[in-house]
Amino acid sequence: MGIAPDLDQAFAKSQIAAGNSLPSGGVAFISVKDEDKSAKMVDIAQRLSDTGFDIMATGGTSEFLNKNGIFSRTVKKVKQGRPHIVDHLKNGEVQLVINTTFGKKEIAQSYSIRRTALVNNVPYFTTLAGAVAGVGAIEALVRSGLEVKALQSYY
Repeated sequence: MGIAPDLDQAFAKSQIAAGNSLPSGGVAFISVKDEDKSAKMVDIAQRLSDTGFDIMATGGTSEFLNKNGIFSRTVKKVKQGRPHIVDHLKNGEVQLVINTTFGKKEIAQSYSIRRTALVNNVPYFTTLAGAVAGVGAIEALVRSGLEVKALQSYY
């Protein structure tokens, strides 16, 4: 549970309480399904970039972001050979994962990404809504940190 004056701070507190430490910088890996290649995704990537993250993305997502003014470094999918995204995760080179998929085949292919992120304590989001909340929480932490108050002070 996270209680705070705004949603971003409350979500940050909830993630910390759940043991999901949110990074304040580093590399954010983004790979999204075609229907998520939208203005919302551009906004998420821009906000991450503005916060100080470097963006790493798979081919199609990287092309989409670059066309929309967000510089991203292209990384191979697991099935495309090495070094691929899982190698970068295992090497500690990625601090945040945004990976949306659709369909049995794609979900199965992204299993190793999700599993490696989990094992290495790298926060990951599998929906754009989750990514929006996560990025807002990261911005809140970078901007002002968190204030701890007694529950009674809220009511």
